Amino acid sequence: MRMIRLLIAFACIALGAVVGALNRQLTTIDFGALQVSTTLGVALLVALLLGVLLGGMAIAASVVLPLRRRLSLIERQRIPPTTAGT
Repeated sequence: MRMIRLLIAFACIALGAVVGALNRQLTTIDFGALQVSTTLGVALLVALLLGVLLGGMAIAASVVLPLRRRLSLIERQRIPPTTAGT
């Protein structure tokens, strides 16, 4: 399983390097008060990374956290408290 993860990681790094190398055109991103000049490949990779991170946080907030809360509530109800010395 570790080997598969390592191969997938290397494939993603290689794909990112290819995208960055093939898109060398200069572009300017305007944020209103701030302008950033970069290459198109870097801008694409940063946008993809931000999308993945924001999507992961949205999934964690909407699915994972409520399920963890529900699981901890069920576990607390199922296990009776123990008393010391009996």
